[in-house]
Amino acid sequence: MISQSQRTQQQREWFRQLLVSDEVDSGNTTGWLHEVRDDAKQSIKTLPPLNRKQEAWRYNKVEHIFYNSFDPKFNNDLDINNVIPKDNLFHSIDSYRLVFINGHYATTLSDIYELTNGVTLGSLALAMSTKPEQFVHSFEHSHQHNEQLFTALNNALFHDGLYLHIDRSVKLDRPVEIIHINSNQTRSALHDGSMIQARNIIDLEKGASATVIEHFVSSNNGQKYFYNNVTDIHLAHNARLKHVRLQDESRQAYHLSSLSISQKKNSHYDSTSIAFGAAWSKTNINVDFKAEDSECDLHGLYIVGDQQLTDFHLDVRHSVPSCRSREQFKGILYGKGRAVFDGRILVDKQAQHSDAALTNDNLLLAENAEVDTKPQLEIYADDVKCSHGTTVGRLDPQQLFYLRSRGINEHDARKMLCQGFASDILDSIGLAELQDYVNKKISRTLMSAEIDADDTHAH
Repeated sequence: MISQSQRTQQQREWFRQLLVSDEVDSGNTTGWLHEVRDDAKQSIKTLPPLNRKQEAWRYNKVEHIFYNSFDPKFNNDLDINNVIPKDNLFHSIDSYRLVFINGHYATTLSDIYELTNGVTLGSLALAMSTKPEQFVHSFEHSHQHNEQLFTALNNALFHDGLYLHIDRSVKLDRPVEIIHINSNQTRSALHDGSMIQARNIIDLEKGASATVIEHFVSSNNGQKYFYNNVTDIHLAHNARLKHVRLQDESRQAYHLSSLSISQKKNSHYDSTSIAFGAAWSKTNINVDFKAEDSECDLHGLYIVGDQQLTDFHLDVRHSVPSCRSREQFKGILYGKGRAVFDGRILVDKQAQHSDAALTNDNLLLAENAEVDTKPQLEIYADDVKCSHGTTVGRLDPQQLFYLRSRGINEHDARKMLCQGFASDILDSIGLAELQDYVNKKISRTLMSAEIDADDTHAH
């Protein structure tokens, strides 16, 4: 049995090894970015270690991460442009396409030609190397990221990622499709897999609008690696962003995404997050309303099976009056799958006339499936409209009997009920091909899942 002090030491050594293996070329780093990296490294050394006494990690087996050794260096022989992502493309969607291999931009696989005037889209590393001064404001609050160990790690070690900037009143004519293809490219036999750091910046000026689709996949489903992504989204007055994220990583992978959304007056952020893959995945979504009359709609669906843990952590802060937020997440769990949902809405004292609603519904298809769900409301204003709730249940035996009585076999009946359960989340995607893709993925996943045939009694 490992003691708590031994776990702490193991964790600190885990982070130390990553920092000393840092491959970022500080010689080509501007002064302010060099300071950002140094501040992040100092934060990592001084922050308390992660453990399940901390609220954000209470139900998460965080200690399992540190049993693995990950290498931030990559095989230099890897030709990223030889990776063909055709099976991960949505062919009927007319889109601008960017491909990232292990967090690095793949130029020849991407298609961002004929961009609308007023749109900057491409590699963050390239943009920062050509005009570093324009990114100072994007990192001016980096110290807030450094309050969390993994976001500080990203600040210290990220190499590349997406950069999207849309000028005032420009409406992007096509969706932006981003394919993140990850694999184990460690060049050391001493490591279990690769450590991949990616940083995305999305900045929409006043009246701008866009649709962004992110697809996280693996080049090989049996590969182990750690993918650590941080995304900063800034929406100015009256800006609109539709954001769809499909996480379908290797069943051996670790996936951590941290999204920070800052919204100005009358802006709207509408997202749908779908999680199928990874052995361990955690998605943090933080929304901060900076001005009145802003809205956010957060939708999510997680399908979790054997040897998987999926965690969604939401933190929506109403710090100004008259903003609206909706958070609707659903989970389907089978086998020995485990999920965590931790959703928090904070309404500050000055945030009168806030309108917020949070729901989390879960469908357990097996006796050994488990979900820890904790929706929270913290309200300090007295003139608000807020609600929250959660459900955990089994398939309804009466509905199942009805479908069976119509000649539908039991497996297909279960599949139909699951797809019906997920339908409103799928509808929130808003793009027919994406909805069809996710629906088929649910069908294939349930087809191969071990579902307890007799476990139909509702809780």
